[in-house]
Amino acid sequence: MLKIDLTGKRALVAGVADDGGFGFAIAKALAEAGAKVSVATWPPALGIFKTMLERGKFDESLKMSDGSKLTFEKIYPLDADFDRLDDVPQELRDNRRYRDLGDFTIGGLAAAIQADGGIDVAVHSLANGSEVKKPMLETSRRGYLAAVSASAYSMVSLVSHLGPIMRPGGSFVSLTYMASERVVPGYGGGMSSAKAALESDTRVLAFEAGRKWQHRVNVISAGPFASRAASAIGFIDQMLDYTTRNSPLTDAITAEEVGVTAAFLSSPLASGITGSTVYVDKGYQAMGIAVDRENPVKA
Repeated sequence: MLKIDLTGKRALVAGVADDGGFGFAIAKALAEAGAKVSVATWPPALGIFKTMLERGKFDESLKMSDGSKLTFEKIYPLDADFDRLDDVPQELRDNRRYRDLGDFTIGGLAAAIQADGGIDVAVHSLANGSEVKKPMLETSRRGYLAAVSASAYSMVSLVSHLGPIMRPGGSFVSLTYMASERVVPGYGGGMSSAKAALESDTRVLAFEAGRKWQHRVNVISAGPFASRAASAIGFIDQMLDYTTRNSPLTDAITAEEVGVTAAFLSSPLASGITGSTVYVDKGYQAMGIAVDRENPVKA
């Protein structure tokens, strides 16, 4: 039987703070394939995440197919806005949610992972846009650049810092959204630009990391999904309704579908795939017109 096998591999999923998003589903899929999985969590959410784990609030979500319970090898603090501790403003370093965490930057994460034995798989599930509800014409320079920094450059930095300590033949995977290619009113604040940059950077990083370390770099373009983060945008229900009515496959995507795709891309089965944007959206990206009108084009 041909199966995804990550036995003996060590994986990191950056951007997990609850059990309801793509990051958690990817972590679970990697573990189901045999990998030892660690996660990295934004410091302001880290305490709550650990408390929820300790109190068993995620136990049902952590249940594996064989009846065992997923346990994370490590939970690292990570603020992906910063590459070095020297870059962090003193007031943030003194903040009670940060001050006892040590080096929570991308560079600090890489140093900790190296000390813990290295890595084979890294997943970037990080995105943030403080002005995401603002139209492009109302987005400030600061908000635009912050969105690109947190959502796109963080992937560049992650590959740059983890690439040298990742074993040859490693895999990087990130997450994007179709607003990188088409207009999605309401998905603003520079987030569409950040996703476009992330996809372009994936191709360049695939070349550079491939030639330098033999690593692969891919990105998954997932359809809309009602995670806690996505729901904060404010119109996720309308997005889900529209895409399910107009996609070739009319059921909504699941986090598990994205998770197993990431596990596949991280495995030897995908050894020939790099620099690719892989769509997990029930085929919505293939459509040129809407078909949920009074007189739709018939199949």
